[in-house]
Amino acid sequence: MNYTENFEGIKLDVQAGSIDIEKNVQEEIRKLLTRLRRHVSEITWADFYLEDKTGKSTNQKRVSIRFGIPRNDAFASDTGDNFMALLKSVEEKLRRQLEKRPLR
Repeated sequence: MNYTENFEGIKLDVQAGSIDIEKNVQEEIRKLLTRLRRHVSEITWADFYLEDKTGKSTNQKRVSIRFGIPRNDAFASDTGDNFMALLKSVEEKLRRQLEKRPLR
């Protein structure tokens, strides 16, 4: 399931191939964007990639997020067994990156 939407002025693109993204995951993606906007308001786009490799015995799922922001884009990724936990982990990685960014 892939979808694109305009969320509060941010072009949000979610790519998940043949995986159905549950409503609670979609809502968590929007909340994540809202929380991270506190650290950088100039997010123009956000790409979310969700993978599920059911043939693997561990770390079947992967979440990767890239933010389009001035200067260098921010990117983080993680693997595990639960999309909600992975979203939280990747959010924390992005938050740390954004906090380290120099102010203009």
